[in-house]
Amino acid sequence: MLNDQYARVNSIAVEAGQIALQHFRTISTIDVESKGPLDLVTVADREVEGFICSELTRAFPDDGVFGEEGSTVTGTSGRTWVIDPIDGTFNFVRGSKDWGISIGLFEKDGPVFGAVNAPARCELFCGGRGNAALMNGERLPALRPFDGKSAAIGVGIHPNIPKQEGLKLLAGIVNDLNVAYRVTGSSVISLIDIATGAVDGYVGRGIPCWDILGMLPGLEQMGILTTIDWRTTGLAQKLDFVCGNADILSVAKRLD
Repeated sequence: MLNDQYARVNSIAVEAGQIALQHFRTISTIDVESKGPLDLVTVADREVEGFICSELTRAFPDDGVFGEEGSTVTGTSGRTWVIDPIDGTFNFVRGSKDWGISIGLFEKDGPVFGAVNAPARCELFCGGRGNAALMNGERLPALRPFDGKSAAIGVGIHPNIPKQEGLKLLAGIVNDLNVAYRVTGSSVISLIDIATGAVDGYVGRGIPCWDILGMLPGLEQMGILTTIDWRTTGLAQKLDFVCGNADILSVAKRLD
């Protein structure tokens, strides 16, 4: 059972999903802009972020807001809500269901709560400190133990990462770790796949914080950790990290 403030965040994520779905159903008519190679933005991204920022500011007037599409509110509480209005915009504009809306709460020592809505997949994930990881309101079961013989790892490589570095990472996963890899094109979808047991972990290169902050607090409640040291990591940094249980983090050291 979520407390009142987190329940409100969940409802904001649901309402934002309804806005995004309206655009998704008419995607052929939406103007698409490019922020860089394979890095897209649409009116849906901006409308969803504007809605979330407005609702969070109303619900938590002392908190800050930091959004992918430029929303910035300086708070006084020491808490910051980090927004990705549509993580997986490339998937969104191609008609794939693998995209999600991410809202994460960051305090000085790291992420503490998050809600992620993947409305086209009918998946609403939330959780954090003092709150169990939930999928569509139901507590997620414990993850099965790591088994190297059937292991799979999600991979996210930002388009700004040089191609040779990306290829080296994939080669390391296949040759050094000897595990399967999955590329969804959306960090939040890859992290949902950890929560549901579809993959064992995730390796990210050059990933912005707004892509992952909505998922990490709930995953932590399931025993999933990352190699990110939030004591030395700012919200504006691009992140190279591994996410998974202790076995995955130990195995992934071979990628260094």
